[in-house]
Amino acid sequence: MTLTDIVDLSSDDELGDVDVKPVKLEPGLVGRKLQQNENNKALLVKHQKSKTPCAIRESEENRSSNALSTGHSNSSILDQGQSPVDDTGLSYTSPLSPAPLCRQFWKAGNYNDGIGSKVTIQNGKNYLHVHPMFLHSNATSHKWAFGAIAELLDNAVDEIQNGATFVIVDKTSNPRDGSPALLIQDNGSGMDPEAMRRCMSFGFSDKKSKSAIGQYGNGFKTSTMRLGADVIVFSRHQDKRVLTQSIGLLSYTFLARTGHDRIVVPMVDYEFNTSTETLEIMHGTEHFMSNLSMLLQWSPYSTEADLLKQFNDIGAHGTKVIIYNLWFNDDGNVELDFDTDPEDIRISGDTKKVNASSKWKTVNEEHIANRFHYSLRVYLSILYLRIPETFQIVLRGRVVEHHNIANDLKFPEFILYKPQTGGSVEGQVITTIGFLKEAPHVSFHGFNVYHKNRLILPFWQVVSYLDSRGRGVVGVLEANFVEPSHNKQDFEKTSLFQKLEARLKEMTWEYWDYHCGLIGYQVKKKLIPQVSSNRTPHSGVQQPVTLGQSSPAVGSKKAALGRFEQLIPDSQGRMKRKENGDIPLVKNVKAKLIDGKSQNVQLVNPTGSQLKDEEAVNLMQENKKLRAKCLEYEKRGEELNLKVTRLRSEIKELNDEYSRMMSELESLETVKEESGV
Repeated sequence: MTLTDIVDLSSDDELGDVDVKPVKLEPGLVGRKLQQNENNKALLVKHQKSKTPCAIRESEENRSSNALSTGHSNSSILDQGQSPVDDTGLSYTSPLSPAPLCRQFWKAGNYNDGIGSKVTIQNGKNYLHVHPMFLHSNATSHKWAFGAIAELLDNAVDEIQNGATFVIVDKTSNPRDGSPALLIQDNGSGMDPEAMRRCMSFGFSDKKSKSAIGQYGNGFKTSTMRLGADVIVFSRHQDKRVLTQSIGLLSYTFLARTGHDRIVVPMVDYEFNTSTETLEIMHGTEHFMSNLSMLLQWSPYSTEADLLKQFNDIGAHGTKVIIYNLWFNDDGNVELDFDTDPEDIRISGDTKKVNASSKWKTVNEEHIANRFHYSLRVYLSILYLRIPETFQIVLRGRVVEHHNIANDLKFPEFILYKPQTGGSVEGQVITTIGFLKEAPHVSFHGFNVYHKNRLILPFWQVVSYLDSRGRGVVGVLEANFVEPSHNKQDFEKTSLFQKLEARLKEMTWEYWDYHCGLIGYQVKKKLIPQVSSNRTPHSGVQQPVTLGQSSPAVGSKKAALGRFEQLIPDSQGRMKRKENGDIPLVKNVKAKLIDGKSQNVQLVNPTGSQLKDEEAVNLMQENKKLRAKCLEYEKRGEELNLKVTRLRSEIKELNDEYSRMMSELESLETVKEESGV
């Protein structure tokens, strides 16, 4: 497939020429051969190892000082009233006036001209063209900005198999106006021109590995357009001694300002000639010039020299993504907050306040289950279930420390679940479930569900409690048998997923019923076992919560049953918790919580003392059964001890018999010797 000068994302096989009026370029930079600067040339020839992640990070001042002034105003491209490109010199343009751009993402897609996809006839062929509005509408699948960043990091993590050792997430600056921009850079294998074209087109995916996180070939477009209006990509790739450099621009601003009715992506490609030690342009000078002119008009870099400088810190291979003209929130601030914490990126105004007693308010607000909503460093620490020691995620100059949520649990249990469909097992998953270490003083609960090592649902709340049943219960599992949605923030609502949700709900309640006494809650016992309404036939091999031998909870069943007798309601039907905090409630119980202090709970008993008596009888019967088992085990132990004593006695008798027979044998041998003489 030949590579056209401008990538038309809506017509991959269309080879029509694009006549773009170029801007004035610096003499001597554009031509058949381009002389590379000395530092870059040495890097390309010798293929030196890339720099360490922390050393690659540059200050915003250094990045800004590298840009050469071109006389543009200091206002953002998004705020400029007119495009510096002559619209009459561009093909694929709409006759309507350019649509104004709003800096707030959720309002930027509001168009009044009603432009949509169009079918045009060219050389007798029909082509379906995707309008630039699709870039925005497609990006709305990411409701959460951090979800978009995570999808870009997935590309770097998938490159681990190709030798990638780091990915950098940092703040940089737009040299044109000094506005903040987001930098994401890795030292993976990079992309050749064709791979770059597929990356910036729709519907392509080169990831054939079963362990690869990405699969749809759509994540780059949705994630970058969710974070900012424009993105420029630099990639260096080497294959069979052929080293290429590619630059591509996906600009919602450019397409909207110039009135395009289809998505086009200007790209320029270079190939390094080792014999002459020069960069040679690819695909012809005319094509190169038209693309470069648009890059210099709409990218943050106003000269070709500035564009090529971006490869200086990439190394022998790798990719650099710069997202600029970042979106604003409803308050008019940049959605990504780079200022609150110089070592973190936060979501502006998204700090979560937790309702808790004053004593435990700070613990709740600083908990990882709360902070991941607005702190990128916290979110990235739990984003992957496993990270190789050879790979680092570097956020704003500091390595992100991997965090395993399972290590935050006390009294953990490990439960095997085998989902079934039509009688056949679809897979199996081991769920680690337990109480958070801070329980019962934190209110968080839910399951962290991973898919192919990637976190899809953090602290997914499968139960909603009014009686504290399930409070503080957290689980971790890797469910590869269900498919994530294309934004990787949820799962497809298949029957398998619904069965998983039902099982996790039952698992939460089962674990709570067995272990709530360990964190100070009263142990309640149901009178009649209730079957979940979500359980369906053939929903899977659902194994109950069992106490493992290595579990800290082993040996606590008897103690818990001992507490049963103490927790029988008194004559007034009252129950109390042993320590401060929220009160565990049973069915038909009303609780009053004032400043986190426990109050007496009055049971609403429609049958008088009947419920109390039945519960007491059940507890006594259960206690009697356990005592009978204990007596049975004791009796069995005594029998075994008697058997051991009897066997030892028999062994002693056999040893004595053996000694006697040996003595007789020696006597017989002596008699034989004497008779022989």
